[in-house]
Amino acid sequence: MAGTDGFDYRHLDVRVEGEVARATLNRPGSLNALDTLLVTELRDFFSRLASRPDIRAVVLGGAGRAFCAGADLKERPLGEAARSVADVLAQQRSIRDVMLAMRRCPQPIVAIVQGAASGGGFALALAADVRLATPDARMNAAFIRIGLSACDVGVSYFLPRMVGSSVASELMLTGRFLDAQRALVLGLVSRVAPLDELRVEAESMVADMLLASPLGLRLTKDALGLSLDAGSMETVIAMEDRNQVLCAVTEDFREAKAAFVEKRAPRYRNR
Repeated sequence: MAGTDGFDYRHLDVRVEGEVARATLNRPGSLNALDTLLVTELRDFFSRLASRPDIRAVVLGGAGRAFCAGADLKERPLGEAARSVADVLAQQRSIRDVMLAMRRCPQPIVAIVQGAASGGGFALALAADVRLATPDARMNAAFIRIGLSACDVGVSYFLPRMVGSSVASELMLTGRFLDAQRALVLGLVSRVAPLDELRVEAESMVADMLLASPLGLRLTKDALGLSLDAGSMETVIAMEDRNQVLCAVTEDFREAKAAFVEKRAPRYRNR
């Protein structure tokens, strides 16, 4: 389906309205499984966001009854003839680059997860900044159930940092599903509610994000990501100091203060 504002895709439906891009995996008949084309389109979309300052936030979802069932095994069946190491590595990197692009793009990403989020779909959800889940959402590191390692496309990086090493080990060594309520208790998702309510919540959340200055929002995502691997509290505070100094000298900072005092919506100029 054709997208808008320069994003013209077949399996990823992208609609840009104002400062928000809504990206929907659009292969509902295959539970939005990741075929080669969808992977290519996801990678292209998230990679291009760095050069789109007009887009300030992203809502990511899946069409139909599932968020994403993982790799499309029908496109490349298990047990196919052996390929070269170089070919397999290129395919592996094509998928993992989607998650890298999601973390590198300056826009916060809110993922709405309904139904299955397995394997690569689980990784997509983890790579988002905020996750909202329907009551029927089920997530798992499915890789280990098809003869692979569960450590794939960022899952072994994100999951222990989000839920701790014991729960991460349980889920990754067994391939067990994590249901929505347990994910909420663990802090992996921010809210569990019916899909229509989550869509409203995502819009409300994005609207609150847009009250932040453009630079403040970008630098907050940047520093939050870097703080995961920071070696000390001093390192994190140094990043925070940098962020505040950079924001404090902008026109948008002065506008934000004025808007707060005058009890009105800010009018940012990204300066």
